[in-house]
Amino acid sequence: MSSTGILPVAAEQFQIRPDITFLNHGSFGACPRPVFETYQQWQRQLEADPVDFLGRQLAGMLSEAGELLAAYIGTQGDQIVFVQNATHGVNIIARSLMLALAPGDEVLATDHEYGAADRTWRFLCRQRGIKYLNQPISLPLESDEQMIEQLWQGVTPHTKVLFISHITSPTALIFPLEKLCQRARAAGIMTVVDGAHAPGHIPLHLDALGADFYVGNCHKWLCAPKGAGFLYARPERQALLQPLIVSWGWESLTPGISPFQDLFGWTGTADPASYLSVPAAIAFQREHDWDAVRLACHELAASARQQISVLLGSEQICPDSREWWGQMCAIPLPDGDAAALQERLREEWSIEIPIFSWNGRRLIRLSLQGYNSPADVERLLTALEVIFAGREDSV
Repeated sequence: MSSTGILPVAAEQFQIRPDITFLNHGSFGACPRPVFETYQQWQRQLEADPVDFLGRQLAGMLSEAGELLAAYIGTQGDQIVFVQNATHGVNIIARSLMLALAPGDEVLATDHEYGAADRTWRFLCRQRGIKYLNQPISLPLESDEQMIEQLWQGVTPHTKVLFISHITSPTALIFPLEKLCQRARAAGIMTVVDGAHAPGHIPLHLDALGADFYVGNCHKWLCAPKGAGFLYARPERQALLQPLIVSWGWESLTPGISPFQDLFGWTGTADPASYLSVPAAIAFQREHDWDAVRLACHELAASARQQISVLLGSEQICPDSREWWGQMCAIPLPDGDAAALQERLREEWSIEIPIFSWNGRRLIRLSLQGYNSPADVERLLTALEVIFAGREDSV
């Protein structure tokens, strides 16, 4: 990684190894030093007086952190609860909805969904005799209407739930969620959104979006510590949700603002420091003008996307627009071994970047954050040019 990123003051704040060209922020994120220090401070406070911290103070502190996060993502504090990550949230929702569905009902998703979430739905639907369908969304995409009409070809009278990513993992596309949620609501279909890549990446206004359920990660693009995510549920849907772990929140002796908060707010002794550090992550990005960082990252990625496509003669999978993708984009590569190419880039070039095999296509997913620089992108372009110069020898 170069010594200066898109904004030097931001680059200095991150802890990424300087000997790695890190072009994979999207997988697990990266936490800035000040936010990480806040995280450790919370841990030290917990260890200094565990009973007071967990038994007396925690509920109020989590409520305050939740209110700040809710305002940031465009909703109210009583409509979200903290969870470890988006996959955890998907499991809560999917397991709960199994009780509301009957054999023969259908859950519709796309073929762009994240593997862990796909596995969750398949596992549970198979047990209940419910169909889980991945409707193909072919590429390239040119318009919202094209995407929506492709998806709606999978809707039947038995479709009860639409599960869909806000930003897809393998293809890095921003799907037109507000239009999809409106259409699903009109058809009487519940919507469950996997927003793992959305918070801190694109503007979020959950109440306006119209989803019934939404899960997101704070440790990816918002740059909070690992293990910080949230689950959102519209008020009229909250009663459908059941916790994976039943604890003191059920039949609570000290009820909080809602049963939803009670059931998920305390599931046993755990380290809540990552949740309590989310406000510090929000503050960090505001203090460092992260809107400008996001724009600069998109523009640098757009340049790289174009140059890689020209170098390899590949077509773009969507328009070059921030409506379609943000700081992360996927570019088709010539056919070959995805794992071998990813390993070669890491071992020979010290470049960390994911290569996916998706629907018979090989994709490279570039994701940039404030610590990246044009020099990082140039290194990737040089590596690809060398590797693919003699196509017969490339992986």
